[in-house]
Amino acid sequence: MSVIALSQDFVSGINIGDVYQLASKLGFTILKPQDAHDFLVLLRSFEAVMQNVNDTTDYLHPALTPHPCTTPRHYRTPTVKENPLNGWSHRCELKSSSSTSALLQGRSVAIKDNIAIGGLPTTLGTSPHILRQDGTLPLSQVDATVVSRILAAGGVVKGASTCESFCASPLAFTSYTGPVHHPLLRGFTTGGSSSGSAALVAANMLERSHQNSCSNLYGTTAEVAVGSDQAGSIRIPASYTGLYGLKPTFGLIPYTGAGSMTPMIDHLGPIASNLEDIAIMLKVMAGYDGLDPRMTPESPLLHQVKDYPQILREARNSFSSKEGTGIPDEKTFRIGLLEESFQVQGVSPEVSKTVRDAATKYFTATGAKVINISIPMHKEGPILWTAATRPSMSDWLCQGRSTGHLTYLPSHLGMQWPANQDVYERLTALNPAVINIMLSKLLADRDFGPSIEAKAQRKVYELRAAYDAAMEDNGVDIIVTPCAPTIAMPHPKLREEDGSCSSILEKLGTIVGVTNNTCPFNITGHPAMSVPCGTAAAPNHPNVQLPIGMQIIGRRWKDEDLLIAAALFELGKTLLEE
Repeated sequence: MSVIALSQDFVSGINIGDVYQLASKLGFTILKPQDAHDFLVLLRSFEAVMQNVNDTTDYLHPALTPHPCTTPRHYRTPTVKENPLNGWSHRCELKSSSSTSALLQGRSVAIKDNIAIGGLPTTLGTSPHILRQDGTLPLSQVDATVVSRILAAGGVVKGASTCESFCASPLAFTSYTGPVHHPLLRGFTTGGSSSGSAALVAANMLERSHQNSCSNLYGTTAEVAVGSDQAGSIRIPASYTGLYGLKPTFGLIPYTGAGSMTPMIDHLGPIASNLEDIAIMLKVMAGYDGLDPRMTPESPLLHQVKDYPQILREARNSFSSKEGTGIPDEKTFRIGLLEESFQVQGVSPEVSKTVRDAATKYFTATGAKVINISIPMHKEGPILWTAATRPSMSDWLCQGRSTGHLTYLPSHLGMQWPANQDVYERLTALNPAVINIMLSKLLADRDFGPSIEAKAQRKVYELRAAYDAAMEDNGVDIIVTPCAPTIAMPHPKLREEDGSCSSILEKLGTIVGVTNNTCPFNITGHPAMSVPCGTAAAPNHPNVQLPIGMQIIGRRWKDEDLLIAAALFELGKTLLEE
């Protein structure tokens, strides 16, 4: 530690009693009065430094200056008519005035409302009064890196899509603006926390499949969307709504400008109705930005980003040139069904059977080899995810703290801290999971200390090695698991008949186990994608078939293998249905 100066003229707000109080919080007593006096001098010096920074003007990094658009940046609250699914948080119409490519030319894009869009508020899916005492949200002065890149590629940003409160729910009932509804069955979940992103893209897909006959039913939709994923928040909604949702390799897409849950699990990725759009969005968003400490020496520079659309085109051409065998690169593609993932608590028999049967049937039809593999440590994944991340979530998600790594946290993100009774009441009514995160942090500090979190993170390396070894030892290119453990279910009851709030466990009981097959790959960093693989009848609605998603996992930095495998799966369906 260095002390830059001992302030002489700074008017301090702390006294000797504060020194003793701070020491007591650390668990010791300062016995010598002279020691307490000396620490007071040192602490006043630190206080002066912090106040100096507090009084200076903030710095807007030029790389995050909002991308130039054809019109001024205005936004509005969507009307009920254009937003019947509650998929939109705010609406806008942003088009680049200086695009650098046409990869997304004219395509409509929804951006999850935990990702900064210059000129719009970022609600994090929660009450404005939780974020700011007066309930007035500041407008973002920055575009998240991915927003600028989407605009530069010709995409049209249609608005911020509804997300779950602080992104802390894998279902779709915790947003301040109300539940997000499934396009196929109102009152049923889309999954979360990228709930609005999935609802809008799924509605767009349904519109096109019905040749616009139901356009008035869904209001304004989006062709593609960006979501964030810390435990499955892209893949779970994609699974429930019949879409493709990609959580890329950790560090491939910069997270700069998005609200963090905790850095080691933060991912941004695309949600789309087809593989081509996933590939295009991945190419547009990927690549080092010089600001995100989540990126590693393995992260590609912009000119090194793989041409994912071209890789997908070449794979499809390769399949057709082999008279339907589907085998890429003159070798047998090998698929590993992860046995433990089908045994995870909460996975329904219909989902288990559908995923296993579809993977075996359609991959085999292309000439791929499907085998069973075992990774016993997979069952520990959710435990390690929780222990390795929950203690730090309160710091990042609730307090907006930084770490020792240089990072750019937008000044408008984050909640008022410390929490107060009003914040508690609002969060408990909206999403008590956030209060549980705060309490868990205090419990971890009191009863375990930081060593257990550190041990869990060391165990994450062991889990990563277990997945890598299983792929290597079994010679598999892709691992297959169920994605969401069930089909979409009804939203839970939020209020009792007398108008009082439902209990905490009535709300949170529905989310238990939803991410058990997805969250392990957030901590290990492997790329994973939900692929539509079948349907099942909705409870009490036998005429409504709700989607089932299959999760495919690849080697880190081999995200293109997911595209190839999904294309093979599609080919298998085509071959058997013809």
